[in-house]
Amino acid sequence: MKPSVLILHATGTNRDFDVAEAFTVAGANPEIVHINQLKSGEKHWKNYQILVLAGGFSYADALGAGKLLSINLKTYFLDEVRAFIQQKKAVIGICNGFQTLVKSGLIFENEKSEKQINGTLTFNQSGHFECRWVTLTAGTDRCIWVKKNQALIECPIAHGEGNFVLENAAEIQRLISLDMVALRYTKPLGQAAQGQYPDNPNGSMDDIAGICNPTGNVLGLMPHPENNIYGYQHPQRTRRASSPTGLEIFKNGVNYAKEQ
Repeated sequence: MKPSVLILHATGTNRDFDVAEAFTVAGANPEIVHINQLKSGEKHWKNYQILVLAGGFSYADALGAGKLLSINLKTYFLDEVRAFIQQKKAVIGICNGFQTLVKSGLIFENEKSEKQINGTLTFNQSGHFECRWVTLTAGTDRCIWVKKNQALIECPIAHGEGNFVLENAAEIQRLISLDMVALRYTKPLGQAAQGQYPDNPNGSMDDIAGICNPTGNVLGLMPHPENNIYGYQHPQRTRRASSPTGLEIFKNGVNYAKEQ
């Protein structure tokens, strides 16, 4: 059976079809569902095994990137989203979706009721919108979407508010101790970016490009792996062999959902 994927759409999101294509290629059945279809009862959370918060500019990034969508989720669907996560179903938030997961606090929630980590995504240190290809390395085996031993991941970023910050250095260590750092920006050959631009394109603390929740079934990341699922999408495709390394993230999520 192919897992059913709920791609949540709100006014302004625009990467729905990109991520739907990625899940189709990875072996799932994606469906783009407007948030109002869930509000009206036309569509139901229980019918899906994977939840996707896609990239774009939900509600035109009013009040901040991902802020209004996070308020929408907490106001109308907090119980449903929490149940989705607690049932250990697969959840991924990409770019604006990551901003939504962070600003709602859902990605930080810990079943052990420990003190919640407080973090946010704010304006890039460069002071402008960044649109470029980056290299990522997986940092944990806890996250079901990535594996430490997988190859470097190349994919584009496209955001103005991707700078991941925590309250202080101690919070970074808590994040690391809980094994929640899923992806880091690196140099093209995999060496540590060490905060250097443009390898770290936004100034994120500890070169963090993506984190998972303490359980590992929820991944949030700023880069767009859905835009490297075919070899011809890579900007260096005519100069060197390229592989669609972004696709592995979606395959991992689909395989996990099949096993549940």
